[in-house]
Amino acid sequence: MVTYTWHNGEVPKDLKIKQVYGILFSEDGRTLLRHVQNQNEDYFSLAGGRPESYDNGIEGTLRREVIEEVNTTVKTPVLIGYQEVDEGNGTPHYAQVRMVAVIEKIGPLQPDPDNGETYKRLLTTPQKAIELLHWGEEGRLQVEEAVRIAKEKLGLEFKELEDNYV
Repeated sequence: MVTYTWHNGEVPKDLKIKQVYGILFSEDGRTLLRHVQNQNEDYFSLAGGRPESYDNGIEGTLRREVIEEVNTTVKTPVLIGYQEVDEGNGTPHYAQVRMVAVIEKIGPLQPDPDNGETYKRLLTTPQKAIELLHWGEEGRLQVEEAVRIAKEKLGLEFKELEDNYV
């Protein structure tokens, strides 16, 4: 059974980073979620993906993946922590990094170059994002840490606004 354990802060040097995802906020404090909706699936997730050798670190991975998946650019991303993943099968644990960033620009919808799918993009409150992600306690901890850092380091103020697809 796979287990996920949330840790605030830096990833230990001996833990391989296999994924980098962003908790992205609009200037009014709403969270951008990727809405996967096709014949087989209907769920919400964060934008992000696997690091590539040509990325400029985890920040480069996040910037590239956010453009590919949701055609969005972000201001300087900040590391908030990582999920340690234990697949429960004896393989080494690994990290799924989480970063927070303020959205710079949301471009028009376009297909993800990796799979050709075009994802809807929902702006919603952080509280509703926790519910829509369905990640339980670990997800709540991630979003709450992102909100804390966005307020403290990025100067965001959070407003209670309506959801909307962009």
